[in-house]
Amino acid sequence: MRKFSKTSRICLTAFGLAFVAGILVTGVPYAQAGEQLTLANGAKLYDKWYKVIKAKAPETSHPAYPADKKYAGKPAANWRCKECHGWDGLGRDGAYAGGKHFSGIKGINGMIGADPAKVIAVLKDANHLYGDEMTDSDLGKVALFVSRGQIDYSRYIDSATKKVKGGNAVRGEAYFNTICSNCHGTDGNRPKDMGKTLAKQMSNPWEVMHKILNGQPGEDMPALRALDRQIVVDIMAHISTLPTE
Repeated sequence: MRKFSKTSRICLTAFGLAFVAGILVTGVPYAQAGEQLTLANGAKLYDKWYKVIKAKAPETSHPAYPADKKYAGKPAANWRCKECHGWDGLGRDGAYAGGKHFSGIKGINGMIGADPAKVIAVLKDANHLYGDEMTDSDLGKVALFVSRGQIDYSRYIDSATKKVKGGNAVRGEAYFNTICSNCHGTDGNRPKDMGKTLAKQMSNPWEVMHKILNGQPGEDMPALRALDRQIVVDIMAHISTLPTE
């Protein structure tokens, strides 16, 4: 995803001001608003931490990643938290229960509600080894996401069909065109270096939802985590109607 132009940044600033105004009108506590930012940042680190902190991608495979699994020879992949634990946080019991991303490793859902300090200790232990890779501040963001930022994807995604539940594509088009299309185009086929269109990416709706909620590591994509969850589901419903090429 490309960096925003000056005009785009102005548009995003306007969106941000409107969002803040919405917070004031709806009475969302300031502390909660601040926590949403930390959760989104933690989620991006969970996605691809080395991209967020502008570090070089790991060149040696993570020792905890099983040597007989698909990504054993790809350290840039197997050092990502999501690669073992899944976008849904359920690991071997969720969307990564089979297929090329199956690692046999459990999820992080057992840490929901845990003391963030306990999560940090786990991230630094001899199994995870992230203490040498990230600062305590960044580890704290990951820990807060693990403890307080996980969502129940089964409420929004049908795991059998990979379709969103209860999404309104008509409403979603309006949201997409005013929030997302500046970078992705109205057809969801930009930027060209994205690899595949947004419609094709809906083959992994958990990843799409994670990124809509939290943003793209190392890019200026806005995080919609603090907005009503129905808005995100509607956007995904609309993306499913876009051209695949």
